[in-house]
Amino acid sequence: MKNINFNQLKNTLQESIFTWDYFTDFKKVKLNVVKVEKELNILNYLIGKENIEKEFIALIEEYPSTRKALPLLIAVRKGKLGSTPIITDIDALVPENKQYVFYDELNENIMQELLIFFRESGLKNVLENKHIKNLVDYCFGVEVGFDTNARKNRTGTLMENIVAKFLEEFCNNNSNFKFIEQATQKRIKEYFNYDIEIDKNSRRFDFALYNDLTNKLSLIEVNYYSGGGSKLKATAGEYQYLNDFIKSQGLEFIWITDGKGWLTALNPLEETFNHNDYVINLDMIKNGILEEICK
Repeated sequence: MKNINFNQLKNTLQESIFTWDYFTDFKKVKLNVVKVEKELNILNYLIGKENIEKEFIALIEEYPSTRKALPLLIAVRKGKLGSTPIITDIDALVPENKQYVFYDELNENIMQELLIFFRESGLKNVLENKHIKNLVDYCFGVEVGFDTNARKNRTGTLMENIVAKFLEEFCNNNSNFKFIEQATQKRIKEYFNYDIEIDKNSRRFDFALYNDLTNKLSLIEVNYYSGGGSKLKATAGEYQYLNDFIKSQGLEFIWITDGKGWLTALNPLEETFNHNDYVINLDMIKNGILEEICK
């Protein structure tokens, strides 16, 4: 299919696919807070207390499980805590892994380490002076902050969701077509009774589109790039290889890509466009190119 030209692809690249739910996944935020909600409510007892160090130690002794909520109060995940040795003696400058302080069985040494953490992390001052009114609400905000790091991953999900809607509409209008998402070798066999070869065990196509009438299987990969970078050139090269590997099995490969980021890497995109049969974007799908490709 080369009745479209590269300029058509280049000139209709989408400036944005972002919706309001791209920015924060509140469902995930809430689930993460719920995991330690009980412990946070217990720790609320410390807010505004006099002789707060004594109260802190007494609370930990009575409820040792509250320790697992403490790293969240300084916005650090368990994994990051384990991979970030801490220096507690500036003169010695000896870093130590302190993860055990929050998760190992409570003993006198851990109690002393917790006091050091409480003072030096700034938590003592924050709680003693009532800078926080409710630790559950505070940690909800911390989790929102953490979630911004996941936005890059959500870009791919957004693109997949948009393409899935187009494919669903296409299949509804063409009853001989069916599609599945996250198409592994096993799922393709289960849903379409179709055997394919894969180049690596982890290979998972974003979609597989199957035509019952012609026994024709199309494997689809989608991505979106709002910004440039070296990854774009590598991606274009990877999909040239993937196209050849899939075509060698008598299958079709469709690469749906979009985003103004490609304007910084037009040469590799054009090379792949000229090499592959089907390199398309969302505007082309919106204007009915699937009917032309799959007829």
